[in-house]
Amino acid sequence: MSQATRILLSLIIGLAAGIALAAFAPGSVGPVITVAQPIGSAWLNALQMTIVPLVVSLLITGVAATAEAAQAGRLAGRAIALYVALLALSATAAALVTPLLLALFPIPADSAASLRAAIPGLHAMSAAPPLGEFLAAIIPTNIVKAAAENAFISLIIFALIFAFAMTRIDAKGRALLTAFFTAVRDAMLVVIEWILWIAPVGVSALALVVGARAGTGAFGALVHYILIVAGVGVIVSLAAYPIAVFGGRVRIGDYARAALPSQAVAISTQSSIASLPSMVEGASALGVPVATSGITLPLAVAIFRATGPAMNLAVAIYVAFWFGVPLSPAVLAVGVVVATLTSLGSVSLPGTISYVSAIAPIAAAIGAPVAPLGLLVAVETIPDIIRTLGNVMMDLATTVTLSRRNGGRDSEG
Repeated sequence: MSQATRILLSLIIGLAAGIALAAFAPGSVGPVITVAQPIGSAWLNALQMTIVPLVVSLLITGVAATAEAAQAGRLAGRAIALYVALLALSATAAALVTPLLLALFPIPADSAASLRAAIPGLHAMSAAPPLGEFLAAIIPTNIVKAAAENAFISLIIFALIFAFAMTRIDAKGRALLTAFFTAVRDAMLVVIEWILWIAPVGVSALALVVGARAGTGAFGALVHYILIVAGVGVIVSLAAYPIAVFGGRVRIGDYARAALPSQAVAISTQSSIASLPSMVEGASALGVPVATSGITLPLAVAIFRATGPAMNLAVAIYVAFWFGVPLSPAVLAVGVVVATLTSLGSVSLPGTISYVSAIAPIAAAIGAPVAPLGLLVAVETIPDIIRTLGNVMMDLATTVTLSRRNGGRDSEG
């Protein structure tokens, strides 16, 4: 049984147990919650403990690797420029579409209120500072203090500056720093694997508390969350068709047929890497030379996740709406920037790990609480299918586009 399946089952079992406890033994709800809530909170704290070192090490190694890849040749450089632009557009789409979807299909009020009261580890959110104060504060005077306070925007800026500075030093020093932060990243991933291994205990404890306090409304709220976030992912995924048609100059029917095998693999495996052979065949069917697809497709699989910024920001916006956090255009713009940057570091991680490491900084940046992510990660299995499906579609569409920009395809038509 996969890790994601175990976590999802633990969520369902915990919710069902909490609902049954409240219905058939209401007198025991208090004592059971007294035991379950600290267990869930401890697991959630353990998960949050890893975020700062993981995000910093991922950003430094990810940006350094991207900068190095961009120097590999003109085609690689153009590919990375296109990928970064599309990642920014992906996040921007979420900033525009998610509030609209939540306005058209609002979160069920009763369920939202019950869940707010049920989730442990929440803290009152401070009001957003004035714009001038915010801009002055994003440059940290003390990076250690910024890390201690989970000031993710400051940490991201520092990590970006540091990563680009690494590209300017001698090769020996750059290799030493890259090896150090790669080791930090790998060690933190092992720690997270341990934490996720015991996730069924923590998630079931959290879910039991939520089920006992929120009742059956918890299921409805989680289904609503899945539909909204998946809907944003579908919208971004569908953008692959006009990119292929207008950027790659292929017929929409030809692109759809070429993408179908890789889409099938993506749905069944939830892995872009597993879909790579099918994407190479699809690119060849569209007339893309192997010399082009052999560079752009592996590069896309390694550093480009088109749906990541959109769906990650959608989660953070959903949590903000859920907990009544006001989101001004300026705050959403900050979310777009953070979502774009964090996607560069988390692209090669499994879904449950990248979920936390990528979304927690975005949520913190827009003022949304991080604690609900410990519950929402349990239902990531379903949106993750949309993530992978959209990613392989965009990988193929951008490859066709880059092929045309690089001198055309093997055959036109």
